[in-house]
Amino acid sequence: MNAGNEVNRRNLFRRMGFTGAILLVPGARPGSRPKEERGEDEVAPAEDLMREHGVLNRVLLVYEECVRRLSGVKPDLDPRLLSEGTTIIRTFIEDYHEKLEEDHLFPRFEKAGQQIELVKILREQHRAGRALTSELLQLSSDTGLRTSDGRRRLVSTVNRFIRMYRPHEAREDTVLFPALRRVVSAHEYASLGEDFERKEHELFGKEGFEGIVEKVARIERELGIYDLQKFTPGAGAL
Repeated sequence: MNAGNEVNRRNLFRRMGFTGAILLVPGARPGSRPKEERGEDEVAPAEDLMREHGVLNRVLLVYEECVRRLSGVKPDLDPRLLSEGTTIIRTFIEDYHEKLEEDHLFPRFEKAGQQIELVKILREQHRAGRALTSELLQLSSDTGLRTSDGRRRLVSTVNRFIRMYRPHEAREDTVLFPALRRVVSAHEYASLGEDFERKEHELFGKEGFEGIVEKVARIERELGIYDLQKFTPGAGAL
C-alpha cells in the first residue's frame, strides 16, 4: 500500500470514528443542533405548564381580593374586574392549559400505568372547576352583586374554587409534571414543548403567554394589588 492510500485510509477511519462518537452521545441525532445553538426562548413542557400555573395563582389572588372587598361592611367592587379574571380562567386555564393536560399528559400516564389515581382526581377537579367557573360568570354581573344573597353566593363559589385549585396545581407541580420525563422519550418530550407553543400562539396570537400575563397585571393594577411590596409584612402590607 503506498503512502497516499495509507493517509486516505487513516482520514476515513477518523471521520468514521467521529461520526460514531456523535451517534453514541445520548439523545444526539444526525442533523440535531447543539443546545447552545437552539433558540433561547424554547420552553420545556413542564416549565411551560408550571408558568401557566403562575397565571392561575395570580388570578386566584385577584379572586381573593374580590372576596375581601365583597365581604366588607360596604362592598366595593367593579364586577367587570372579577368577570375579566374569570374569563382568563375559562379561556387560558380551562380551555387551553387543562386541555393540554387532558389531551397530552393524562393519557400518557394512563398508558404507562403511572399516577393513575392522581390523574383520575385531577380530571374530576377539572370538571368541577369548569362548573364553578360557569357559575361565577353568571354571578359576577352587576345584577348579581346588587343583593346580599347574590354576593354571598359569589363569595362562596370563589372560595370553593380557590380551595380546590391551590392543592390541585401544587400536586401537579410537585408530582405530575416532574414525573413526565419518566413516561415519555427525550424526543417526545421535546416535541410536546413544540406542540404546546404552537397551540399557545394559535389561540392567543403572537403575544401568547406574555399577553395573558399583561391582562392579569392590568386587573391587578385596577384592584391595587400589583405592587409586590405591598404583600411584605411591615412594609405597608395590604
